[in-house]
Amino acid sequence: MSAAPEHDLITPQLLRAWPLPEPTGGKESRGQILIVGGSAEVPGAVLLAAEGALRAGAGKLQVATVAGVVGSLSVNLPEALVRALPETPGGAVAADAAERVLDLATEASAVLVGPGMRDVEETRGFTDQLLEHLTCPVVLDALGLASVTADPTCLHRLQGRAVLTPNPKELAITLHRELDEVEADPAGAALELAQRAQATVALGGATSWIASPTGALWCDQSGGAGLGVSGSGDVRAGVTAGLLARGAEPDQAAAWGAHLHGRAGERLAAAIGKLGFLARELPAEIPRVQEEIEL
Repeated sequence: MSAAPEHDLITPQLLRAWPLPEPTGGKESRGQILIVGGSAEVPGAVLLAAEGALRAGAGKLQVATVAGVVGSLSVNLPEALVRALPETPGGAVAADAAERVLDLATEASAVLVGPGMRDVEETRGFTDQLLEHLTCPVVLDALGLASVTADPTCLHRLQGRAVLTPNPKELAITLHRELDEVEADPAGAALELAQRAQATVALGGATSWIASPTGALWCDQSGGAGLGVSGSGDVRAGVTAGLLARGAEPDQAAAWGAHLHGRAGERLAAAIGKLGFLARELPAEIPRVQEEIEL
């Protein structure tokens, strides 16, 4: 593995010196988050992301997902206004759902796109249309990166108000590289995408790297093997988007999101065991970790 470029280590001390926006009133003061994703095959991903966003302090929540799962998701996520989107015969979000999402996004403080989405071509058609007109900050996760993979400049119009949350495999796909190249230099790969896309890149993995389009770089070593579990990345994307909705800057939301997610995993590992805890158990730990940092 190549030596990492110059970077800062994310610690509670660093985050205390980089405080999150202080809520000043009711839920309106903590922003409105819109989470878009899900499919017939992976309906729970948006649920995990949504819980992560609320636990990170976002005030109001909307979820837009395929029509076939709206009923069950509404029951399991009573805090959210759940909207139905057109879906493909295979149960994926259809490309022509973009117009509906743009209408929903008019009042959003931040939008998260990607958790649980399926069908690369339909998703790219959807995100191509969405990103052309979206005006608020955005987090792109998993298959939500499809348009960036095709054309990294598609985010330039947002002028840095975007966070990308790939895992190493997704980063390799987005950069059109082999996975072993990214694993040999994860920090360099994250910086490359940040500069190409003019967006903050929050790379997950055993060590997390946060790369800013300005060239700044942070490393987070919290977490553990237990976080390598299905749904963990959805929670992290939700936490990051929730912080962005609260008013955090993209680099700040990514750095705080990485550490909150990692420390939540450490808390569960101490209570349950280093392996075997579930992604659905992570969100409840987020407020406790945040409280510990801010004391």
